[in-house]
Amino acid sequence: MADQAVPHFQNDQGVERIGIGAHEFMCIGATPPFDHPHVFLDMGGDDAIVCPYCSTLYQFDAGLKPTESNPDGCEWRHDAADVVLRATG
Repeated sequence: MADQAVPHFQNDQGVERIGIGAHEFMCIGATPPFDHPHVFLDMGGDDAIVCPYCSTLYQFDAGLKPTESNPDGCEWRHDAADVVLRATG
């Protein structure tokens, strides 16, 4: 998996459950700067896991690609400029 990035998800919508197409991912809580510590979550053999920081329930959905979510818009992709601005801001 070294050639693939770990998908990141956020819950700006404040929903209780987010369907995702990955068993291993990062939860960031909300879009920066309102994020919580970015935590790696691994469902293992299960199909659901709760984030220990924001209590969002993530459920695996085989019909979604690893970077897709249901509801739409919960995927988060950082851009290098954002990282630089946060570090220098």
